[in-house]
Amino acid sequence: MKGFHERNDSLNCSSKASIDSSPTPGTGSEPGPNDSKFSKTSLWSNFFASAFSVFDTYSESSSSSACERKSSFSKTNGWTAAVKRVVSGGSMRRIHERVLGPSKIGISSSTSDIWLLGLCYKISQESSVDVDATSALAAFKQDFSSRILMTYRKGFDAIGETKITSDASWGCMLRSSQMLVAQALLFHRLGRSWRKPSQKPFDLAYIEILHQFGDSEASAFSIHNLVEAGKNYGLAAGSWVGPYAMCRSWESLARSKREEIELECQLLPMAVYVVSGDEDGERGGAPVVCIEDASRHCFEFSRHQADWTPILLLVPLVLGLDKVNPRYIPSLQATFTFPQCLGILGGKPGASTYIVGVQEENVFYLDPHDVQPVVNLSTENLEADTSSYHCNIIRYIPLDSLDPSLAIGFFCRDKGFLVNLVDDFDDFCFRASKLADESNGAPLFTVAQTHSVFKPINHGDTMADAGGDRMDDSVGVLPTGDVDGNSHEDDWQFL
Repeated sequence: MKGFHERNDSLNCSSKASIDSSPTPGTGSEPGPNDSKFSKTSLWSNFFASAFSVFDTYSESSSSSACERKSSFSKTNGWTAAVKRVVSGGSMRRIHERVLGPSKIGISSSTSDIWLLGLCYKISQESSVDVDATSALAAFKQDFSSRILMTYRKGFDAIGETKITSDASWGCMLRSSQMLVAQALLFHRLGRSWRKPSQKPFDLAYIEILHQFGDSEASAFSIHNLVEAGKNYGLAAGSWVGPYAMCRSWESLARSKREEIELECQLLPMAVYVVSGDEDGERGGAPVVCIEDASRHCFEFSRHQADWTPILLLVPLVLGLDKVNPRYIPSLQATFTFPQCLGILGGKPGASTYIVGVQEENVFYLDPHDVQPVVNLSTENLEADTSSYHCNIIRYIPLDSLDPSLAIGFFCRDKGFLVNLVDDFDDFCFRASKLADESNGAPLFTVAQTHSVFKPINHGDTMADAGGDRMDDSVGVLPTGDVDGNSHEDDWQFL
């Protein structure tokens, strides 16, 4: 990928099995106390990542060692077995919390509104009765715990030609992306108002969605099939991958499944559009949602039978160098107010999570860094135990501590599905254009009608450079220099 920095040094993903709440270290030329602490953390991270990732790969070869070598390796094997038991057990998170610091759990003392995937929960104690705030808080917790959780699993069939039977320490980005796509399917099949029932039997659609994310090649959106679909983008069992490659891998997987299955039986009944900076999709400034492209993706998905279909938009971004540039934070917060919001793939450096909500400067997330036994759900069992696919523990981290490499997801339904009496996709474009207009020259992404009317926005472009106001029919296309005409090339790494 041309110029896209995917942070390949993030193999220490497993070191952040529990997202710590300490701020991202500074980037000054002289190391300070935070840099020293971060270096120590990185050493621990590398140790655990390298140790954890080899167990399943070499388990068979180690077990087949000749008897005459058994005694000479007994101590090593004993250590390996001990650490493996820790990794595969529930104590993995406790080790990470001791080394890296604990997560922030619960809800902060703030009484500001909480936005969760497009829904607002007003928990202010200044309401006429405190019961309203208590009820809103309970509703938020129910909504949060109804979101589908995907975590590390152990004991599944080996991935491809490897001997890897667990994704512990390397699969967090894949699991985070599974969560985002699972929410899109929930919204499409059961609606945004769906909550996990307290009693069984469950909805068939709910069980079918979970089944599609099972850990075997037979499940359409399994980690096995994701790895296979993403080979051209650097996906490989046992290695970490960044948001851009992850988005492209989903696009590839969706395309392959579309070709295998009849249109009316599509398991992912929506077009997938990876939004990027220009026509070749790998360079440019702020990504551009091109309405013409979105329509083309829908037309191709429907096999030329419909002009519009439901569509999943994935927007990979790099919003700084070592941390998110503060200029983008208000826009990131605002995306959670979109009715089409699916959340963010992101987290601390090397540790991907699925971010689903925001309250002031904090974001709420689902954490994939727990190792659980593999679960095989049958679509015929509507009373299956699905507790491992949900989480009642609410975790949050400061928004400004996120790794700048992330991806935002949006889901727009069919043309004709109205939001406030406006078509769903049109409503999304209006909100996105308004957000870009209010970004003070730092839009996350922009919107344009066609390729013929927009130029990829590079840093240093200003209205003055263009000779005044832009005279075209593009929607929300803005330069990314500030109002004084200053460029900010260091804010973006081009996609």
